[in-house]
Amino acid sequence: MRNIDPRRQRWIRVRIGLLALLLLCGAGLVVRRAFELQVERGATLRQMAEEQYLQNIRLAPKRGTIYDRHGAELAVSVEVDSIWANPREIRRADQDPVAVAARLGSVLDIDEARIARRLASNRYFVWIERQVTPRQAARVRALGIPGVSMSREARRFYPNRQLAAHVLGFADIDGVGIEGLELAYEERLRGSVNAVPAIRDRRGAVVFSEQLLDDRATQGDDIYLTIDKTIQHIAERELELAVRTFEAHAGSVVVIDPRTGEILAIANYPSFNPNDPGGAPPASRRNRAITDRFEPGSTIKPFTIAGAFAARTIRTDQLIDCEHGAMQVAEYTIHDSHPFDLLTPAQVLAHSSNIGTAKIGATLGREGLFRVLRRFGFGSTTGLPLLGETQGSLRHYRRWYEMDAATIAFGQGVSVTTVQLATAMSALANDGRLMRPVLVSRVSDAEDETVEETLPVVRRQVVPASTAHLVSDMLTAVTGPGGTGEEAAIDGFLVAGKTGTAQKADYIGGGYFEDRWLASFVGFVPAEQPRLVIAVTIDEPIIAHYGGIVAGPVFRRIGEAALRHLGVPATSGGEALVAHAREQRERELAERREARARRLAGATDETPVATGDGPHPAVTERVPVEGETTVPDVLGRTARAALVSLREAGVGVTLLGSGVVASTEPSAGAVVARGSRVAVVLAPPTYDNPAPPVPPREDQLAAVTPLAATERRRR
Repeated sequence: MRNIDPRRQRWIRVRIGLLALLLLCGAGLVVRRAFELQVERGATLRQMAEEQYLQNIRLAPKRGTIYDRHGAELAVSVEVDSIWANPREIRRADQDPVAVAARLGSVLDIDEARIARRLASNRYFVWIERQVTPRQAARVRALGIPGVSMSREARRFYPNRQLAAHVLGFADIDGVGIEGLELAYEERLRGSVNAVPAIRDRRGAVVFSEQLLDDRATQGDDIYLTIDKTIQHIAERELELAVRTFEAHAGSVVVIDPRTGEILAIANYPSFNPNDPGGAPPASRRNRAITDRFEPGSTIKPFTIAGAFAARTIRTDQLIDCEHGAMQVAEYTIHDSHPFDLLTPAQVLAHSSNIGTAKIGATLGREGLFRVLRRFGFGSTTGLPLLGETQGSLRHYRRWYEMDAATIAFGQGVSVTTVQLATAMSALANDGRLMRPVLVSRVSDAEDETVEETLPVVRRQVVPASTAHLVSDMLTAVTGPGGTGEEAAIDGFLVAGKTGTAQKADYIGGGYFEDRWLASFVGFVPAEQPRLVIAVTIDEPIIAHYGGIVAGPVFRRIGEAALRHLGVPATSGGEALVAHAREQRERELAERREARARRLAGATDETPVATGDGPHPAVTERVPVEGETTVPDVLGRTARAALVSLREAGVGVTLLGSGVVASTEPSAGAVVARGSRVAVVLAPPTYDNPAPPVPPREDQLAAVTPLAATERRRR
């Protein structure tokens, strides 16, 4: 081994030491730099890196669904394609923007010039057409144009087209509610717009996000309505038929369950398609049932009379002088459609006497009448969750003129909405309890957990239950033979209701239009156990204008179909039984007229009167045995009272007609088997068939009631 020079050996050691020192310094610098990057500037650099590949994106949540009471979809959100383009990429691909616009315009059936203007820009993104149909999207894909792409968007879709359009409203192209429940429940349906982190590639496209995997995290709440899709369709169909038949300007219908206040249908005509709201004029999108006010006319009379009964200012057997159809109030004259003299309150309703109702309202006084109408809900909104509801017009009684005190009692000088009218009638059908109307039953989240629920609420007891029953029984005479609402009678059911025929008020020029009318009908069925309250208003009919002729048939057809849908059984029998009962009623009415004639002539009940029917056979009274019962005497009673008595006796009941009991088959005192049916024939209360059953004597007619006496003293 060769010896190494000591000087050279020292130099090698020095070089090794210098190299080690350099390596140590380099390592120190690396460690120092790493410490600076990882510790001192770590948070800042981490943020800079995340800004490049990890960005927050704002998720457009899926809009909640609107359902009817049975879970049928009324408004849904579906994913559709929207077409956009990158004008720079189109030019890089040597594509002519005008030619591209022509190809896209022919496929999408839109203006080519508009597309060409957008493609001529120097931008990276322009919309071509948003929310196209699947067929249009497929045709655009088939073109294969570079720089033209598609993205998925949520579109609001209404699968039933016009059905309940005024209730639902509609949302715009960005999914923002514009009208109806879509606007009123915008925050609930839209949900929260959350910013979530997502990894993007160099082109900005989202690569991954954990929160994007759960669709429910961004979904709006679902809304369940009280609307019944079937009843809503029935109401809209019959309303449109009536408006077209009578060449009317418009119309509205409201159907309510009086027991709970749940609204089963709100229909308006003209209507619109919420999938294409721009295709209809703005007037067609107005929810007339809550926004349009009108003078109710005779439909307000039941509430005036109910208030008088509740205040005990009139009696059921009281005779009201209707002054033969004309009454002077200040410098004005109030007229009836037909001249009447003395009428009971039931007959005032049945014949729709303005004079009789005005005198009944006068017994309450101005303040009393005002408070009665306010308690029924007139002059205030019903509280429905729909924007634009009007409260109608009911001036304070201190601002009434002398004529107002009379006309407001029968529906002039006051304005209401169709929803108010239906809600007020529901109080009479619900034992005098005014319910808060309910349109939205519950709201649920994405997990189908109920976050908000609306339960039936009694706002107040408007009138006692006995008063509500009494007026309800009186209203059945309106739809009976000779009543103003005979066209509203439903075969097999007892109907209570009231017609209305009102001249339209001229709010600009004052007074009333001579040739513009509003026909209405409001009532409930079955009268003995109400399931439906239906209010119908037809605005400016031309062919006819009386409420019983124009609106009554709409009530009947909606009621018939809705009762079948709800499975409510009829209470009347077959045609043969009806004919037999009518003959029995006519026979008994003739006997009553003869008996009354004998009393007026001073004869006794034992005085024989010759009739064309020949001698009556003797009836042998028989005592019922086990399994049999005796038919009780219910002549002259109301339908409700007769039902109670007959059912307590153990027999079934078949109701025929409307009003008070005129006859029964078998007749009172007959022995029948328990469980058999008794036909009860009802007729409007008259002097020959009054309510209560004892007809007024001559001395009663001579001693005029205090109300009529007061009017005579005034004259």
